[in-house]
Amino acid sequence: MRRYLKNKEAFISNPKSQPRSPHTQNNRHYQNITNQPRNLHNLVRLYAARNQIELARHVFDQISNPSVVLWNMMIRAYAWTGPFLQSIHLYHRMLQLRVRPNNFTFPFLLKACSALQAIQLGRQIHDHALTLGLQADLYVSTALLDMYAKCGNFFEARTIFDSMSHRDIVSWNAIIAGFSFHAFHNQTIHLVVQMQLAGIAPNSSTIVSLLPTVGQANALCQGKAIHAYSVRRIFSDDVVVATGLLDMYAKCHHLSYAQKIFNALNQKNEICWSAMIGGYVICDSMRDALALYDAMVYMHGLNPTPVILASTLRACAKLTDLNKGKNLHCYMIKSGINSDTTVGNSLISMYAKCGIMDDALEFLDEMIIKDSVSYSAIISGCVQNGYAEKAVLIFRQMQLSGTDPDSATMIGLLPACSHLAALQHGICCHGYSVVRGFTANTSICNAIIDMYAKCGKIHISRHVFDRMNKRDIVSWNTMIIGYGIHGLYIEAFSLFHELLASGMKPDDVTLIAVLSTCSHSGLVMEGKYWFNTMSQDLNISPRMAHYICMVDLLARAGNLDEACSFIQKMPFEPDVRVWSALLSACRTRNNVEMGEQVSKKIQLLGPESTGNFVLMSNIYSSVGRWDDAAHVRSIQKHQGYKKSPGCSWIEISGVIHGFVGGDQSHPQSVSINNKLQELLVQMKKMGYQADSGFVFHDVEEEEKEQILLYHSEKIAIAFGILNTRPSNPILVTKNLRICVDCHNAVKFMTLITERKITVRDASRFHHFESGICNCRDFW
Repeated sequence: MRRYLKNKEAFISNPKSQPRSPHTQNNRHYQNITNQPRNLHNLVRLYAARNQIELARHVFDQISNPSVVLWNMMIRAYAWTGPFLQSIHLYHRMLQLRVRPNNFTFPFLLKACSALQAIQLGRQIHDHALTLGLQADLYVSTALLDMYAKCGNFFEARTIFDSMSHRDIVSWNAIIAGFSFHAFHNQTIHLVVQMQLAGIAPNSSTIVSLLPTVGQANALCQGKAIHAYSVRRIFSDDVVVATGLLDMYAKCHHLSYAQKIFNALNQKNEICWSAMIGGYVICDSMRDALALYDAMVYMHGLNPTPVILASTLRACAKLTDLNKGKNLHCYMIKSGINSDTTVGNSLISMYAKCGIMDDALEFLDEMIIKDSVSYSAIISGCVQNGYAEKAVLIFRQMQLSGTDPDSATMIGLLPACSHLAALQHGICCHGYSVVRGFTANTSICNAIIDMYAKCGKIHISRHVFDRMNKRDIVSWNTMIIGYGIHGLYIEAFSLFHELLASGMKPDDVTLIAVLSTCSHSGLVMEGKYWFNTMSQDLNISPRMAHYICMVDLLARAGNLDEACSFIQKMPFEPDVRVWSALLSACRTRNNVEMGEQVSKKIQLLGPESTGNFVLMSNIYSSVGRWDDAAHVRSIQKHQGYKKSPGCSWIEISGVIHGFVGGDQSHPQSVSINNKLQELLVQMKKMGYQADSGFVFHDVEEEEKEQILLYHSEKIAIAFGILNTRPSNPILVTKNLRICVDCHNAVKFMTLITERKITVRDASRFHHFESGICNCRDFW
């Protein structure tokens, strides 16, 4: 389109013949020039040519009756460099002064509309062009179809294109670029074929427009054909075409081709470096990306652009290279690039992936302009680092700021609802996703299935699963895992067999889901069968996670010796998690001797968390070996491991209330305590006896009873009884495994309150009703 604009109106004069800017002259001389009316026109031309828009506008405003040529010059300047709205304001002022636009005015205006994505404004300008009889003008028609295509209205763009009596290479390139920009790969290729059939050969601009969609479609064969065509036409020597080619090869995961093109370029501009660094990131070659960034900065002395910084920060995030990320942050502050939203979003993601949420949150607060990507990055980071409640609060801030959540926001937020069992929030997310059309996205539906399953509504999970237009293996796995944690092994295996019959191949995660279901349900024979079958019939090599499931399955069922023998026969060295699964079963079975042996092995490997110390301490406490229990806790403290307190939470009317064991901080603590004492009296009348073996301190029985009464899940249940209708079910989530005493106590509570009570612990769901739990006391 730019070729047209050089035609009748020569907007840009020869720079060599232009006088210096008034910034280099004294004010008196500048005033002498501007006081001469005949020089004002040339000054506007001069400043506009040098992109000194403010000076051009200052002189332009002094001209009493600017010609249409001058109006076009100023509209063009703003349309190319911004602010784009100024082009529209000048156009309206031009009409108010009754200056008639010509066929050069509209292409500039429509370019500004494209940049603003202002399709309604573009339609108004289209109507005005029709009123002036310019609909057949080649310049105007091309600009119109370009505007509609870039704004996503392909019907209007194609209608204008098809109605054009004459189409040149610029017209074809405009429609091709529009379809390619929105990743319509097949339509874009079809247009290129049509153009050639019409007798017009693609030029370098066509190639540059075409390559991005080829890369996104991973159409390597087409990309190679375009590369060959570019070599024959000598386009590949053009740095812009070469950059497009290396970007295409990188997106098709052919880094060697991209590197050859990059290395062959004699003159590399910032876009080349950006494309190559971005290509390494796309292909998961993060260390190469950082090495190339260092070469660009330290060997070639180039300053990184915002796009390069964003790609490099993504590499730091993937490698959790906090030092490099902080160095880039410092550079951003010094150079002023920290105000760039895209770079800021990448920085938030880097800090979040490195687990430094305080810095991520602080930077979010400092950002002047936040978009949906900013909020999505921080929400995902909060969830990944265990700050689910914070993620929900930030989502509320996002809504208050007027920023519309997108599908990425929902994918980040739904796991927070899952973690917190925040059903009301999850339902709202589901409804919003339906309204916005996000449920066409398989990943969104998978997250919704997981959310309902972990919020205790497994039947709704299945309803969402059944209504999905397209399921991937993650969909099946999520549903099977959901059935497994609810103890619904019949439904889990039925769905697994449906998966096998559907022709879709199960993956290693599917088998983890199956083995985990067997473990939760005590299905030892079935677990053994599928563990042996996975490698023989399904061609899935067992990895550490599968061995952990098998050890857990055998040990939970009481087959401790078999579990120990299984570990010794593993084809690779068992890690801490394998031994921890066995130690947990030693605690359940009060097998002190084996527990001590397993504990020693864990100590040699190096405990990953406080859980193993707690398990061993509990084993000793359960058999009254208080000194040994105290010694284990002493070692734990000396090595810097802190015991995670038992924590439970419950959602009431969309508000999440959290409690820790013995908690007295809640505003309703007095009422909660009274309700617990009342329940204790009623439970005792029905035959309840506190299981003091689960109090791991050498204290009196009565004191043990009171300690047990104030376990976090009991406090949360009492709170739920006080704050919901008598007929409402109660769902409580706990961060640790529910103890035997609480498990027994909740059975009595369902009889007293005549309610359904569900407790989701770290292992599975326990659905209590009429004094019975669906786990059959096996968990």
